Amino acid sequence: MKIDWKSKLTSRKFWVAVVGFVTPILLAFGVSQDTVTQVTAIIMSGATFVTYIFAEGKVDAAGKDETNE
Repeated sequence: MKIDWKSKLTSRKFWVAVVGFVTPILLAFGVSQDTVTQVTAIIMSGATFVTYIFAEGKVDAAGKDETNE
């Protein structure tokens, strides 16, 4: 079974699952709540960036298809 990474990386559910996995691990290792908050913010910012890049690529590809017709 091949994993569709493009779909995974643009999924909000995937990123929420990543945060839901990482946060309790950091807390279990005694990381301060301030640091956990910062890590969570970085993960979600990265998710926003990745989703934007893929979405813009899709829009650009659709625009090129229309001009080639």
